[in-house]
Amino acid sequence: MFAIPLAWLQLQREKVRLLIALAGIGFAVILMFIQLGFQDALFDSAVNLHKNMQGDIFMISPQSTALIAMRSFSQRRLYQAAGYPNVESINPVYLGLALWKNPVNQRTRSILVIGFDPTEVLFTKDLVPDLSPIKIPDVVLFDRKSREEFGPIAQLYSEGKPVQTEIGGRRVTVGGLFDLGASFGADGNIITSDLNFLRLFNQRKKGLIDVGVVKLKPGTDVQAILTEMRKNLQDVTQDVKILSKQEFIEFEQNYWRSSTAIGFIFTLGTAIGFLVGTIIVYQILYTDITDHLPEYATLKAMGYRNLYLLSVVFQEAVILSVLGYIPGLLLAMGLYTLTRNATSLPIAMTIDRAILVFVLAVVMCVISGAIAVRKVQEADPADIF
Repeated sequence: MFAIPLAWLQLQREKVRLLIALAGIGFAVILMFIQLGFQDALFDSAVNLHKNMQGDIFMISPQSTALIAMRSFSQRRLYQAAGYPNVESINPVYLGLALWKNPVNQRTRSILVIGFDPTEVLFTKDLVPDLSPIKIPDVVLFDRKSREEFGPIAQLYSEGKPVQTEIGGRRVTVGGLFDLGASFGADGNIITSDLNFLRLFNQRKKGLIDVGVVKLKPGTDVQAILTEMRKNLQDVTQDVKILSKQEFIEFEQNYWRSSTAIGFIFTLGTAIGFLVGTIIVYQILYTDITDHLPEYATLKAMGYRNLYLLSVVFQEAVILSVLGYIPGLLLAMGLYTLTRNATSLPIAMTIDRAILVFVLAVVMCVISGAIAVRKVQEADPADIF
């Protein structure tokens, strides 16, 4: 089968056709990479805040659907959770979308405001180095990874210039920076104290919170405490939902995956890329087989069986998939970098995605070969000659 590289010799004989085939396969590979990359970036950015919260158990309203659509519940439930054994600390978190005014061009844009007690540890030092500024009234921390439409806040602050603007019509001062990143739900983020949050959202009542974060003492059986809280609080009151950290993350991902059209759109885009690549490879292989049909018939007359001829076609398909995948991978990595810089979304190449798209590319080409190979099976030396 491999004594003579017949498949490769046939492909490289028509170099222009080979380049066109590789370009088509590369396009399909890039399309699948882009769709899957955006889909993963969607899920990763949506739960970036969840992953960075320092807590073991999370309490939300049963009516909440996602981070951008939270419903408030009574803070008393969080105080009740504090009475359980091995609870180290609790932290009420307020979430809300407000209009941020760009201090340069005065344009407004919606931004996510996160409010909590700055005396408690909600985020790691790596994410938020210093919380002391937000203890001052009307001072906020700005996410340096927010979109550019909010203004050059990070640059101005790093240069030592005072940065003042308005949030929801209230004058605020930027007292520091942190690194969280934009998401599909929020183009930017700011952090402030719970008191400052209630000043910005003066229609909100202090006793109603959006997320309750419970941190347990090291070595505590999280599942046991979780089960007990659900039994005594969630099942009895019916006004709070108690989740582990992983369940809190899945709660957000499930919203974007099943309750919006975004997940379906990216999946459909990947399927379209797969289909386009399949059609392109089929056309190339079918044309190649048609051009070499007399040669295939000659091989049949010499005694070669259909199995050998089929193997040649499938070898061509695999060679095309590998050669088309490599430039597609390299270009996709470049597009990921470009997209990440332009949108601040956490889109990057991963090994799992690279393997998945490679498998899809091979399957795509093999399917095309399986369809085109029927032409070889029909080759009859008597009819051709």
